[in-house]
Amino acid sequence: MPKRSEEMLMDLWMSLLLVWITCVPCVSMSPIIGQSKSTHTGGSTAVASGLGEGQRLLSRAKRGWVWNQMFVLEEFTGPDPILVGRLHTDLDVGNKNIKYVLAGEGAGTIFAINELTGDIHAMKRLDREEKAEYTLTAQVINADTDEPLEPPSEFIIKVQDINDNPPQFTEGPYQASVPEMSAVGTPVARVTATDADDPVYGNSAKLVYSILEGQPYFSVDPNSATIKIALHGMDREMREEYLVVIQAKDMGGHMGGLSGTTTVTVTLTDINDNPPKFSKSLYEFVIPEDLPLGKMGGKVKANDRDIGENARSTYRIIEGDDQGIFEIFTDTQTQEGILRLRKPLDYESKRSFTLKVEASNIHSEPSNSGPFKDTATVKIVVEDSDEPPVFSKPMYLLEVNENAPINTVIGTVTARDPDSTGSQVRYFIDRHTDLERQFNINVDDGKITLAKPLDRETDMWHNITVTATEVRNQISRAIVAIRVMDINDNAPEFATENEAFLCENGKPGQVIQTISAMDKDDPIQGHYFNYRLVPEMLNNPNFTIKNNQNNSISILAKHDTFRRQKQEMYFLPIIVTDNGNPPMSSTNTLTIRVCGCSKDGIVQSCNVEAYVLPIGLSMGALIAILACIILLLVIVVLFVTLRRHKNEPLIIKDDEDVRENIIRYDDEGGGEEDTEAFDIATLQNPDGINGYLPRKDIKPDLQFMPRAGQNRCLKRKKKTVNNKGDHLFEFFLE
Repeated sequence: MPKRSEEMLMDLWMSLLLVWITCVPCVSMSPIIGQSKSTHTGGSTAVASGLGEGQRLLSRAKRGWVWNQMFVLEEFTGPDPILVGRLHTDLDVGNKNIKYVLAGEGAGTIFAINELTGDIHAMKRLDREEKAEYTLTAQVINADTDEPLEPPSEFIIKVQDINDNPPQFTEGPYQASVPEMSAVGTPVARVTATDADDPVYGNSAKLVYSILEGQPYFSVDPNSATIKIALHGMDREMREEYLVVIQAKDMGGHMGGLSGTTTVTVTLTDINDNPPKFSKSLYEFVIPEDLPLGKMGGKVKANDRDIGENARSTYRIIEGDDQGIFEIFTDTQTQEGILRLRKPLDYESKRSFTLKVEASNIHSEPSNSGPFKDTATVKIVVEDSDEPPVFSKPMYLLEVNENAPINTVIGTVTARDPDSTGSQVRYFIDRHTDLERQFNINVDDGKITLAKPLDRETDMWHNITVTATEVRNQISRAIVAIRVMDINDNAPEFATENEAFLCENGKPGQVIQTISAMDKDDPIQGHYFNYRLVPEMLNNPNFTIKNNQNNSISILAKHDTFRRQKQEMYFLPIIVTDNGNPPMSSTNTLTIRVCGCSKDGIVQSCNVEAYVLPIGLSMGALIAILACIILLLVIVVLFVTLRRHKNEPLIIKDDEDVRENIIRYDDEGGGEEDTEAFDIATLQNPDGINGYLPRKDIKPDLQFMPRAGQNRCLKRKKKTVNNKGDHLFEFFLE
């Protein structure tokens, strides 16, 4: 209560002070008889003060205006204009011929002056926040002549502030964040309010901040408006967001001051202050022994109350997996630990596993103590599955000699049933890999035998697939690669064509041809060929052979008397033998043609006829001449043929048989008149009469009507009737 009384007393004194400031200028200026007189250059001031009725005290002082600054209270409202102040000059001694004139900012609109008394009134309500002061000019002039009696003097009217503007938070509402578990006094945010009132006059713009909502978690500094942590151990996992209301009050926070508020939303940011925690201490999984590698066998989850990077955990197996059968990794989306196989399970070997899994944070706060990890037990039971047979090898490599007898055993494949039942295994060949059925397999013991003879030169490798099947139709497959081993069953032969050319003008010992051999066999130690002439050619007078020591020989000529007229072609049989066991040999005949060659040894012609050609006439010229002769003969034959066809008559006539020709037709006759429709010229020239062709626009029976002066040459000789009832006529030419 005493504090409240002091505030009320202070407000009362402030109100009285404002009234005094407003009223004193009016009261103090009314008894003044003479005011100081102003000039542009300065001077002295005479002040007259009434001390009593009929008394006057005159004094002389330095010239200056007492009224050079006036005040008016803002936002003043009333029925009459508010009196700002009064101007008075020494010249105003009661005569009425002076007039006060006001000029400057707002003169005549905002401010008005009484021309006779010098009273200045504010005509409108003023707002200091719009304009704080006005500069005006006062002057005294002669009312009759309007001549200035004194130089103009400048003065200022200031708008005096009142507390009419509340504090405002222009940037609110605010958002702020602070790490959880921050210490008491940790700054969170700073808010700022502004007051449009005059900061240098009174306490209208002196602000004091307080917190209306948000306690006991936060506090605010009353002067700097800094929001701070006020409660220890604020946990984001308990509450993440807080709403704080801040108030700013002017007048230094005293009674009667105006206030404004804003809100600050404070969010606690996460720190890694919570370890991962498994939802249960024991996990149990049943995994079939045929689970493929890399497939999920189970999953565990350690929950972390933190968020973001602070909640990320990693998993690892720390006990129970000495053989490295399992592995666990973290699903980045769900933060679960995925358990999967690295090695296949075997129910017959081990039927259960007990693992210990640990989950730990990837990131941890250095200030936090204690292990940020948790462990759980994972028990895995292996479920028995019907497994397919298992081959002793994933791939078998067998060898067999080519031309081996049918039913020869090439090799054996074996497979077993890994299940505890140990079912019997049966073997088959996948015939899609043995379309020609060259191999067979024993269904009980897996022995592979030969069904057809093999030829290494045709196929060196055969890849077949063998399947092993148990009672429950579980199937396994294995690849069997069969290599056909070579035996010496092919004789060598010449690698190129068996033909060579010999120049007539060659020298003795010249190399006619170099011969090499090839063998379809492929011995391990490589090929070595032996060449020799057939026994009857050992004493050949024309040719001999030379071994080049590189599995090839050269054919040499023994003399230079080879002539095409004497013998055009020679045959040289050569025996080629390989080094196989047993050795194989073949006889290859080399054909040697005697040819005409140039001086450089280039073969030009190997034909006997070419020798008798004139010297200087080439083969190309001979061919061209022969072609021209053939073309001339063809032209002559065509010309003769055309001439013969042109001179041949269109109808071959025989004078002896002309009158014996009989014309027959099957038509019903009309009697004797029918003979008048024919002319002998028609019979002699059926293509036209006297050079005229038949007309198509006349009926056929009228085409050859006899002309005037022509004789009728046909005479009916006999009329008969056939078995169909048709009348037949026979005519003779006269």
